[in-house]
Amino acid sequence: MPAKSKAQQMAAGAALAAKRGEKKVGELEGASKQMYESMDEKELEKMASTSQKDKPTHNRKS
Repeated sequence: MPAKSKAQQMAAGAALAAKRGEKKVGELEGASKQMYESMDEKELEKMASTSQKDKPTHNRKS
C-alpha cells in the first residue's frame, strides 16, 4: 500500500530503519512505532519508497 501523505511516508521510513537495525526502536513514537509493530519489512519498504511528489503533508481524511 503506497503512502497517502508525506508524514505517512516518513513514518514508514523511520519504522523501516528500526526494522533493519539502523535506528533504535526506543526512538520511535506515534505512527512509526505502530507501523514497526504491525507491518513487516516488505510492507514498510513499499510504503517508504512512495514518492512524495504531489502528496499532501498530512492526509486530512479520517
